[in-house]
Amino acid sequence: MGHTRRGRETALAATVTALLVGALAAATAWLRLGPVARGTAWAEDGGVFLREHLALGPVASLVHPYAGYLHLVPRLVVDLALSFPVADYALVVSATSCLLAGAVCAAVFLLARDVVPSWPLRLVLAVVPVVLPTAPWEVSGNAANLHTFALFLTPWLLAYRSRTWWGAAGLAVVTVLALGTEVQAVLFLPLLVLAWLPTRTPYPSGPLAVVQPRRLVPLPVTLAALATGTAQVVTALTTTRVARPGDPTAADVVAGWLLQTVGGLWDADLTAVAGTVVDHGWWVLVVPAVLVLVVVLLGSVVALRSGRWRAAVLAVSLLVGAGVVWTAALLANRSADGRWSTAPPTALVTATPSRYAAAAGMLLTAAVVVAAAVLVERVVTSGRSGRRLVGRTSRSGGAAHVVRSAVGWCVVAVLVTTCVANASTVTRRDAGPEWQPQFRDAVATCRADPRAVLDVRTAPWTAVVPCSLVLRDR
Repeated sequence: MGHTRRGRETALAATVTALLVGALAAATAWLRLGPVARGTAWAEDGGVFLREHLALGPVASLVHPYAGYLHLVPRLVVDLALSFPVADYALVVSATSCLLAGAVCAAVFLLARDVVPSWPLRLVLAVVPVVLPTAPWEVSGNAANLHTFALFLTPWLLAYRSRTWWGAAGLAVVTVLALGTEVQAVLFLPLLVLAWLPTRTPYPSGPLAVVQPRRLVPLPVTLAALATGTAQVVTALTTTRVARPGDPTAADVVAGWLLQTVGGLWDADLTAVAGTVVDHGWWVLVVPAVLVLVVVLLGSVVALRSGRWRAAVLAVSLLVGAGVVWTAALLANRSADGRWSTAPPTALVTATPSRYAAAAGMLLTAAVVVAAAVLVERVVTSGRSGRRLVGRTSRSGGAAHVVRSAVGWCVVAVLVTTCVANASTVTRRDAGPEWQPQFRDAVATCRADPRAVLDVRTAPWTAVVPCSLVLRDR
């Protein structure tokens, strides 16, 4: 009875903490946008998603493919936003997108507890999507790029082993939403194997005890992931994409990854990063990239040697995923290839953050945090049971652990410092045009001609809003 009550109290505390993390993350995403960006409709939010909702209806548009795959959550956000007065459409989309980003952070905070037991390090991991230096430039605060946040969440959804059937059912729903939003999430389907293997759950005192929940508990998430992933693959194979495929050279893939992904982790101002490359050479990015690779591989090796194979698999998967996502973006979209390896200095210094690099940057940062968490934790053996225990750096340890721990904390300190230094950044929507002011005279115009349509400027396109939406709210 005591164990049950203690377990419920622990679960309640974890839930409350996750909600606080989600609220903090959502507020961070909202504040980093700025007032003009929040009130400006971005790309597909005011374009194809809005247009197809009006043409197909709120239900049929949910599963209508665009650009070769399904966009389930963004279309749900548009459905929600259109239930409010149309003049508030852009603000509602921005607010909902920030709330969903916060929800992703809260979910990762909960789902990563078996891999990153230390809550401060898990907090750093969870808020990566909203504190990434380049996130506000394009991917944060709009429905069109919610697939980036879905991609970040997917590895943790698939690798987590639920404790209860209710938890598994809830995660299955979230899995459908995540994979139904981002086709590249299917790359992480092999991580489902981790959910079927026993987990070791950290208790407050430190031990890692093997947990054996009901054998078939991972089944709902597995079925949801496979079914939704299949739907995405079929859609991709049967739908024609408008974007022309790219043909990048290996040098462009590497140079772009160094500048956009690795450089974007350090500074949101890629013009300054590119200027440093022009002045001093590519080694200024190669060195930190190699250090990142060494940290992740070192953490993975330490994890394997200490029996934390789940952390090792996830760290390597996130690292590989960062490279695959970036490469796939260049192969699928010719416009994404900046020809960085051959670009003249005058062109290189005009580089701006790529939305594809933001996805890769989130995964790369997550890999680094997982590896750092492994380096910081210390595994010792209980003399009585022989069971492996996890201790903190405050306990005495060998010189090797002291060095590993110092490396881990230094890596975390650098990540936190760069995120804080880039807390205030510019976005592609800073110049507007804001959505709401364009409706000041809309009622009078629509009453004069109820069948008219309004051309509303967005960034960077134009939305067509029928007067029926304007008069509906009057």
